[in-house]
Amino acid sequence: MNELALSARIRTETGKGAARRLRQNKQVPAIFYGPGTDSVMLTIEDAHLLQLKKAGKGENSILDLNIETDQGEMTKKVMVKELVVDPIISGFIHADFYEISDDRELTLPIPILLKNIPIGVTEGGGVMQQIRRELVISCFPNKLIESLELDIADLDIGDKLRISDIALPEGIRTEEEGHLTVVVVNVKGAIEEEEEEVELEELEGEEGEATEETDGSDKEAAEESKE
Repeated sequence: MNELALSARIRTETGKGAARRLRQNKQVPAIFYGPGTDSVMLTIEDAHLLQLKKAGKGENSILDLNIETDQGEMTKKVMVKELVVDPIISGFIHADFYEISDDRELTLPIPILLKNIPIGVTEGGGVMQQIRRELVISCFPNKLIESLELDIADLDIGDKLRISDIALPEGIRTEEEGHLTVVVVNVKGAIEEEEEEVELEELEGEEGEATEETDGSDKEAAEESKE
């Protein structure tokens, strides 16, 4: 995974009024936090976040965050934890950056992308359903992938691709239940029945669902710091 760099400055003003003034000046309020790290309020150029977006990087991307301080510049390796965008003006409202370490595993969801069309659709007239669009994985930062691409060309009518069927790249694992369905190819008219089965699978696998591992106090501090 290619890493980018982003520049930020420490800010001292808080509150909705200060945040509004920042955005009017094309600045975005942000926060940096992590395990054993005090939360630091930041401001970032809106244009820099736009460049990040244009590069195809968003939440869960890893980058070097260069923070300007009175004592000079410090560089932290971070994950983009959250990018809040105004749906009306498409401008950035807030950004969260979570400090990571090369020797500490990350647990987070990544998108599942499907490649090719199942043979059961092209030749059998079936209907393909993607049941799960994300997979929660655990790995060290140097093994992190942005998405998981699955080739489903060989799936025929009645075939299912389950989590246990996925060959994950080296260094990546998942704690999600292996019996859960990712993709299924049904005959036409059987979609509703499959959806009922999926609901049952969701209930059975609920205890196996994982979330990104972050320190609870860090997350609470980050939430309190948002304007």
